[in-house]
Amino acid sequence: MNAATTSGGTTELAVLDAIELTSRPHGEARLAESAHRILADLVTGGAALGWVDPPSQDEVAALLGQVISAVKAGDAALRAAYLGRRLVGLGYWLRYARPTHRPHADLEKIAVDAAAQGRGTGRALTAALVADAQEAGIEVLTLDARGDNAGALHLYRSLGFTEYGRLPEFVAVGEHRYDKVFYMLDLRRQGSPPPRRTG
Repeated sequence: MNAATTSGGTTELAVLDAIELTSRPHGEARLAESAHRILADLVTGGAALGWVDPPSQDEVAALLGQVISAVKAGDAALRAAYLGRRLVGLGYWLRYARPTHRPHADLEKIAVDAAAQGRGTGRALTAALVADAQEAGIEVLTLDARGDNAGALHLYRSLGFTEYGRLPEFVAVGEHRYDKVFYMLDLRRQGSPPPRRTG
């Protein structure tokens, strides 16, 4: 857990995994409802999360359902950040489906409620997901981001990600065009290598 300061004092920021979240009664439905609020508000404000228009609640529920199924199969990790009982951020990674890419995973949709930004929530979520990837034996964790998302790009660099490519003016949002930037974190160089399989 990390501490985050709020106007009413210090509140503990809890970063929970999908098993903790969905093991509670109605946990998955509550997560989907809260996640929809955050994602829709962020997209309405112009956040670079892959949507042009705010996603519907059904769309967010379907997405989270797919991610949670992948978590249960060992092919993903999902983290959610709470201040008290309020969801303030979430993110996940998915293992690549292509057989030759299975040792690797892609980090997707790190989203932090606008009211909770600047308090280390994105860093705590991303660090937890990196730790999950290391524990799962992921070799290379990748991500892509919109080129104008300077805050996110700075965060990823500060956590050891490096840029490995860029598609100029590839992301279309109405009449605007932005670079698509690709980052990677080689976990084979972080600490000890993953355990070797036998048999």
